[in-house]
Amino acid sequence: MSKKGKRLRKAVEGIDRDADYALGDALKLVKERATSKFDETVELSINLNVDPRHADQMVRGVVSLPHGTGKSVRVAVFAKGDKAKEAQAAGADIVGADDLAEKVQAGEIDFDRCVATPDMMSVVGKLGKVLGPRGLMPNPKLGTVTQDVAHAVAAVKGGQVEYRTEKAGIIHAGVGKASFSNEQLAANVRALYDAVLKAKPSGAKGTYVKKASLSSTMGPGVRLEISSLAD
Repeated sequence: MSKKGKRLRKAVEGIDRDADYALGDALKLVKERATSKFDETVELSINLNVDPRHADQMVRGVVSLPHGTGKSVRVAVFAKGDKAKEAQAAGADIVGADDLAEKVQAGEIDFDRCVATPDMMSVVGKLGKVLGPRGLMPNPKLGTVTQDVAHAVAAVKGGQVEYRTEKAGIIHAGVGKASFSNEQLAANVRALYDAVLKAKPSGAKGTYVKKASLSSTMGPGVRLEISSLAD
């Protein structure tokens, strides 16, 4: 624990915890402190003035990051017949129907995102208690319940990110890896931020975005100057 404390103390050196940094400066600080042996994920956190317990204040959606996430995503598809073949051809990692449902029910969840054809939702719907808490339940509003499974798989594999507000009204999402260039990360950050702005719910009142910050997997948070996130 002492080593971790010393590392974190060193990481926050040079960061004014009360200051808001322009995006370019914040990215520089975050990348300089991403010194782990693995390629750390850079994460954007946005604190919104919403209460997601109310349906008209929930913020949720998907966005395709221009430079991808740098993460290998395993996709499972619930489909039968030709649609199952399409999913496999598109690069889905796991494809099945009732057999896949049985594995999921048994706790075998070896995937990061889940897609389903509409006709399979009678089967997938029974898995709500298993998939729901993990954020894996297919949803037509997110494009993961669709007949075009090939497009859905390609989108997820190609850098599509799902975002949603947590209880405190905060959105957390990875926007790339520390090995990305500042320009790539900035473009991804702005794409996600723009998507969240466009997803502003009807029930949101007053200032929509309260604050935002960037961090790497093992690094400290750096507060962002909101105005620098606009294109």
